[in-house]
Amino acid sequence: MTSTSTDTRPADIGTLVVLAWSGEAPDGTDMPYLLAYSLGDAEGGAQTTAAAIEHLLTSNGLPVGGKLVDGLAKPSLPISLLVEAGQAVVRMPRMLAQADAPPEWLAAVARRGYAYLVFTTRAWPEGRPGEPVAPADLAAFAGAEETLMSAAHILLPATSLRR
Repeated sequence: MTSTSTDTRPADIGTLVVLAWSGEAPDGTDMPYLLAYSLGDAEGGAQTTAAAIEHLLTSNGLPVGGKLVDGLAKPSLPISLLVEAGQAVVRMPRMLAQADAPPEWLAAVARRGYAYLVFTTRAWPEGRPGEPVAPADLAAFAGAEETLMSAAHILLPATSLRR
């Protein structure tokens, strides 16, 4: 997996990174996951980025703390996912982020019609954009209770330009 950053975001978030990967879900099929996080590199460091991301999420009706928001049942959510040309593009007011999506992620999102987004306030300076991320490192960060409990969890319907 290679992380990708974005340039369209509030400054206090710092460098925002999105990773796309797929993994086995409880139903035994692949789940397309997206992980969004900051490097914690804004002026003021990780504390500043955590506060800025939490504000971004909660001001858009996305609770932080592990409660799953079902975007399939809430079409008016101010966050969307566009899947096009091998990219996953997450949009919300004042923010646009994209990630290169591996073929298995693209296949999983095509089958399900949605992705599971974990947008965490926890900074991950080691997950630098454009650099490969080892699966064990991703699993350790994304699966950590601190990461999951400081995140918004959203089932995000996938759209494309062809629909």
